[in-house]
Amino acid sequence: MKRRVFLKGISATAGALAFPAIAIGQQYKAEYKMSTVVPPAFAWGKGGEIFANLVRERTAGRINIKQYPGSSLVQGDQTREFSAMRQGVIDVLCGAPINWYSTVRELAVFTLPFITPDHKALDAVLANKPVMDEYFDLVRKAGAEPIAVGETGYRQISNSKRPIIKPDDLKGIKIRVVGSPMYGEIMSTMGANPTFMSWADAQPALASGAVDAQENPLEVFLAAKINNLGQKFVTKWNYSNDILLFAIANDSWKTWSAQDQKIVREAGVDAAKQQIGIVRKLFAEDVDRVKALGVDVHVPTAAELDTWQITTRRVYARWKAQVNTSLISKIEQVVEKTRKA
Repeated sequence: MKRRVFLKGISATAGALAFPAIAIGQQYKAEYKMSTVVPPAFAWGKGGEIFANLVRERTAGRINIKQYPGSSLVQGDQTREFSAMRQGVIDVLCGAPINWYSTVRELAVFTLPFITPDHKALDAVLANKPVMDEYFDLVRKAGAEPIAVGETGYRQISNSKRPIIKPDDLKGIKIRVVGSPMYGEIMSTMGANPTFMSWADAQPALASGAVDAQENPLEVFLAAKINNLGQKFVTKWNYSNDILLFAIANDSWKTWSAQDQKIVREAGVDAAKQQIGIVRKLFAEDVDRVKALGVDVHVPTAAELDTWQITTRRVYARWKAQVNTSLISKIEQVVEKTRKA
């Protein structure tokens, strides 16, 4: 009898050693809920899908992330995602910090108008370790473990009224913007009438004519078929490009073994790279694809872009002071070096 008990003990110990990723005492959930604003038909949602699949495969199912698109975990209101994560409703975020401005404004450093005017500048910032380390520390202080950073894409204006060539052309246009008051102020500075609403509410508002315009990456325009919502004119001015943040709620992150944390982080980095690749490919094709739908697309000249940037300088300065002056100054220094290179 004693020999049988002894052999059982050896067997149990050997089993534990054979599966080091499952730490003794760790309580893994059957499902970890991930919120995304859009489904995998969009580059943003596809990034979330890739991440969830990689984590599930590489942890042999120990960490099962399920994607909830349409911000359905917060009734379609993407501005509530970060606070819902803090409350335990959401375990994994794959989203744009601009949407969480009311909760964690200090994370919105990438969204100021023309702060990263092109991909060369954006890539230099994302590759700058001191800048990103400081940013990731802000995410940790806010209540999540940052895993990786993708790209939501440069935001462009579409509208149903007229071509928008210069700031004055926005006067009187009612435009849907996302949750940041900064975006609202940018539009009102140019004479537009900004209205804040979720993406779920924006689509019927555009279709009915209650709202004249919206601003989003053109890949969203294409995937959501916004041309069918009365949007006849597009201006590709690249005024803002938020990151796509992959992050895990602290309460979930701390329950995972060190080995699984490493696996999840590597999966996030790989997913972000793939997601950025998708965004860049669409960016290179978007003008031709939108024009093919019969939509008028204006690509500003360098002189026209200077006018847009000058018009937004006061808003930029005001929000730089409110968001994070020190970190934004460091981003500016990195961007300036790319212009001299």
